[in-house]
Amino acid sequence: MIAFLRGKIAAAMPHQAVLDVGGVGYAVNIPLSTFDRLPQKGAEVTLLTHHHVTEHEHLLFGFFDADERDLFRLLMDRVSGIGPKMALSVLSGLPVPAFKDAVIRNDTAALARIKGVGKKTAERIVLELKDKVGVVDAWQAAEAARGTHDPRQEAVSDAVLGLIALGFKQAEAQKAVTELLRQPGFDPSASADRLIREALRRLQ
Repeated sequence: MIAFLRGKIAAAMPHQAVLDVGGVGYAVNIPLSTFDRLPQKGAEVTLLTHHHVTEHEHLLFGFFDADERDLFRLLMDRVSGIGPKMALSVLSGLPVPAFKDAVIRNDTAALARIKGVGKKTAERIVLELKDKVGVVDAWQAAEAARGTHDPRQEAVSDAVLGLIALGFKQAEAQKAVTELLRQPGFDPSASADRLIREALRRLQ
């Protein structure tokens, strides 16, 4: 699986970029949020990627940061009826923070305005992210933590969100991180990345 690409921008369009990686051109489908942050043609850039494989095609999707890729995967994995093209449209229609805010506030109207989404899909996004995954609870905890500027709680919340994006339910992700922090000798100021790595060992 291709996790990321680092190369020079050979071409860039609103929904696709071509990266020259050691003389090989990779066509990468991107959301508008990534396109808006790309440097000029010829500059080097690193894109996090999702390699989507089906019986009929292999597609690469690229993202400027982990928040974009995590949301892309979350939509595909946890919301019925959403494939990679629809997930990309969602990211193109709303920045990640705005999308999270819309889900937290049950603002289906904002989601329905995204091209290709519509009212029924917007309602399904809100319902399934809340009821099936509990991801909104984690987002709300993360926003609350950022509001109080508690680095330790921010790391915990970000770790839980990262585990949810990997396919775990909110309850088991929260439990794994909490138990990890209670472990004697474990560094309570550990970063979100370390919390995710250590929690994965407990969950597998």
